[in-house]
Amino acid sequence: MFDPDIAPSGTLLGLLQRGRGDGTLHALAEQRGEALAALEQCVLSDPRRDWQVESRSLYYARLYSELEGGLEGIEQHLFHPDDVLDTEEQRTGLALSVLGHLAGYGRRDALRLLREYAARGSNWHWALDELALRDDDAGLTALAPAILGRFPRGAEGDAALARALREAYEPRPWRLWADDRVHGARVRAAEEQGSFDRWQRQLRPAGPAPGWSVRDVLEWAEQGLEVHPVQHRDAPAARCLAAVAGPEDRAELLHAARLGPQGARAAALRHLADRQDPDVLGLIEAAAADPSLVVSRAALESFARMRSVAGVEQARRWAAREDELGTAAAQMLSMLGGAEDAARVLAALRRTVRVRGADAEGLAVLVEGAGRLAIGCAAPVVRHVYRETASSHLRGCAARTLAVIDPSFADGFAIECLWDCEESTRELAARHAATGDVRVLAQLRRLAADPAEEADVQSAVRGRLSTTAATARRRSA
Repeated sequence: MFDPDIAPSGTLLGLLQRGRGDGTLHALAEQRGEALAALEQCVLSDPRRDWQVESRSLYYARLYSELEGGLEGIEQHLFHPDDVLDTEEQRTGLALSVLGHLAGYGRRDALRLLREYAARGSNWHWALDELALRDDDAGLTALAPAILGRFPRGAEGDAALARALREAYEPRPWRLWADDRVHGARVRAAEEQGSFDRWQRQLRPAGPAPGWSVRDVLEWAEQGLEVHPVQHRDAPAARCLAAVAGPEDRAELLHAARLGPQGARAAALRHLADRQDPDVLGLIEAAAADPSLVVSRAALESFARMRSVAGVEQARRWAAREDELGTAAAQMLSMLGGAEDAARVLAALRRTVRVRGADAEGLAVLVEGAGRLAIGCAAPVVRHVYRETASSHLRGCAARTLAVIDPSFADGFAIECLWDCEESTRELAARHAATGDVRVLAQLRRLAADPAEEADVQSAVRGRLSTTAATARRRSA
């Protein structure tokens, strides 16, 4: 993850970077050249903070189709000399995903670009995965010489080929090549090598083994911080402690959680929290303020996982704190608290947004807590989060909360959400958007007919359309 440069939310570029539905609506009303320039900037410079939980590719591909945009900018970006120097997926992944959706919409120029990049580009495996979903057998078979040619024959090249085959997200091209008369023998040999390597790794486990003591596990956790690159073993070590630690080991674990070296201390904290040890809350409070990030992170995460009555009661006492532990306490109350905790959650939500902004880490839990506890007076701050956050995932959380606490949601943000980049947000909008706006029914019909739309969204859309049609028939009868 990284922090991209995000334009203000009131600009066309800022709306498109955020993936908001208003971005599409404003782009379609803007001068075509300006809209395409802003769209291309988003595709070529991925605006997402975390691509694993945020969607943009279908959103941008739909807008390319609506604007009938050319792909020259994407082509220049993919085959720029930087592609040789910067091989990180972040540089080209979004552009390749957009091309994949455009190819699914029938754009032959997008399919051609994917084929060329798979043959020549550094992020070829991503392009190949997109082609696996959209290209025909003949197109994929024609790529075999270029892809396999990346792996020179010999022990090193064959090992790299086996690794690439094992890590492929979509197996279809490799299965086709395994049956090919020319290339099949080499691909099948790579498959067999991958299976053999997996078997060898299973025979040589690197972690804890039967017979280890509590001390052995704690030492293993600490040793992870001494290797390069650093291995954070405190979480797996805590799981191992669950198997080897008994009541007689409690004193040793309490000592490690209080005074041990940071890796061992973090593992012991996690284990004691999982076991709801009566002394663990005091240990967590002390560890949360520790200058070691390993220790403080383990303390906060351990507390967040607790589900005991004592943990909730302690959270009520800590929620007013203005440090990380206070935020963690408020997050626990957001998930586990009752109506009596609404004021605490609201105060923490307002404080977090005021001090750390609309993209603060952990803000989604507080936003969802406002919805779970039905805190109606939280609507203004949740609306602010919806407008300003750069995270489409967090915006979706805000939309779900507004659907519960904001009476104006159906006539307001829900309509915009029909064009949102996130599948779950579009599904929410399909269930709530007021049909008095003429754009709503038209967009519902587009989503129902779009072959690229997700099944859950289409199910919600069709249910809404059938309900609307039935209501219209009753009124006319």
